[in-house]
Amino acid sequence: MKLNTKTIKEMASEGQRLDGREFEEYREIQIDKNYIPTTAQGSARVKIGKTQVVVGISFDVESPYDDRPGSGTIVTNAELAPMAAREFESGPPQEPGVELARVVDRGIRESEAIDLEALCIEEGEAVYTVFIDVHVLNDDGNLLDASALGAIAALQDGFVPAYDEEIEELDHDEVGMEDIPMTKVPVTATGRKIGDTILWDTTSEEEKALGSRLTVTLTEENQVVAMQKGGRESMTEEDISKIIDEAKNQTQNFRDLLEE
Repeated sequence: MKLNTKTIKEMASEGQRLDGREFEEYREIQIDKNYIPTTAQGSARVKIGKTQVVVGISFDVESPYDDRPGSGTIVTNAELAPMAAREFESGPPQEPGVELARVVDRGIRESEAIDLEALCIEEGEAVYTVFIDVHVLNDDGNLLDASALGAIAALQDGFVPAYDEEIEELDHDEVGMEDIPMTKVPVTATGRKIGDTILWDTTSEEEKALGSRLTVTLTEENQVVAMQKGGRESMTEEDISKIIDEAKNQTQNFRDLLEE
């Protein structure tokens, strides 16, 4: 591992990567919407290279928060199964999984991508809760971008199930609203710093040499709505500016894929 880390850092300083890609070049991206058609109210599988995640959307009806009596709620979870990577363990949520869920949730929440007021059934009494569940099937790096992209694709694919007010239960097989009410399409891209070099779409092997990373979520208008810093090393203002600028290019590519 140490030899690989040293090699990756040396290659990055010389303008090279192990797989021959350019620093800004992503691996092949594949988005498959409606991946779980029978049990989810919206789903998508995203593959970036060998990294693979599946995101499912489901709904429940709950009491609203006291300070938002007329708004629905969002709950985001991420499961890092042991089959996805050797370092993942069964049991309670691990720190990487908690951070992954937080980054996905924050981009959607801070951009106000979902019209939560439209998910109110009876103010102060009952609202829809949207559950966004990220399942990592294989981790070969860049889980943040893959999971965030999968969440948006699944929401675009989804529908709100009908609510039977008489029995106060959801009919998960019947459509209540034709689509999940979305107002924005936030998209996420992550720049990672290895040595003095910024790389995009790092593999799991490259991430062993990671010094720091910055995840940026932008709306269609290129407005930054969320950022998450990770890694042990610091970033300069110049690093942050470069990553934000390149994130605008990368997220536009993602939007093109979402529209296909």
